[in-house]
Amino acid sequence: MTMDAETAQGASAADQKESAYFSCRDIHAYYGESYIVQGVSFGIAESEIVALLGRNGAGKTSTLRTIARMDNPSLNVGEIYLNGKAIHKLSDYQAAREGIQLVPEDRRIIPGLTVEENLVLAQIAEPKGWELDRIYDHFPRLAERRKQEGVTLSGGEQQMLSVARALAREIKLLLLDEPYEGLAPTIVHEIEKILQEVKQAGITTIIVEQNAVAALKLADSAIILDTGQVAFTGSAQEVLDNEELRHEYLAI
Repeated sequence: MTMDAETAQGASAADQKESAYFSCRDIHAYYGESYIVQGVSFGIAESEIVALLGRNGAGKTSTLRTIARMDNPSLNVGEIYLNGKAIHKLSDYQAAREGIQLVPEDRRIIPGLTVEENLVLAQIAEPKGWELDRIYDHFPRLAERRKQEGVTLSGGEQQMLSVARALAREIKLLLLDEPYEGLAPTIVHEIEKILQEVKQAGITTIIVEQNAVAALKLADSAIILDTGQVAFTGSAQEVLDNEELRHEYLAI
């Protein structure tokens, strides 16, 4: 169902914390002097895949970065909880230790390091996540290229490495920013299969993606942002079935 911003923000913080594995309440964020995220609230069940959608400039990436505590937390306000833990009080590295891993749009593969060295480096700090053998079982392409320099991989393989590197840390919440950008449909399908396996492993995922239809077909539920506020929360199928909603907020 479509919800106005006031209704979307209406649940109490206590209710959200009790009912959702992950929740954020009335979060605000700025980029320079621009007011980007303007009181966003939502909750997510454990192991759920959520498509966080909206037009360009709606505040999607800023919301992910706020959750991961990447953008000067002192300038952001609101409450963020993961499995009862208050994340909004933490720095970015502390949030990572609590199991929040952001895979950014630019992937940030470390130059000069092989695929395996990128993965091993991610496991230097505790707590560790998936062991290399498990990663290679799920990412056979990376196993084949384990001795190849990471930045020389194809775009799709670099995206796989970015996701695998996140899983090399203990992870409870995976944040994906534009994971399908620039990828061929066959590679997108491989990434989707991996994300389904991540879901089966009990990991909660938020995916920001301009290819909204692909994200919605993968996701359990959807959250649509409009000018920094929540315009819709509901099932992914509701969005796929509602042409008027898609046209108004997603231009598709």
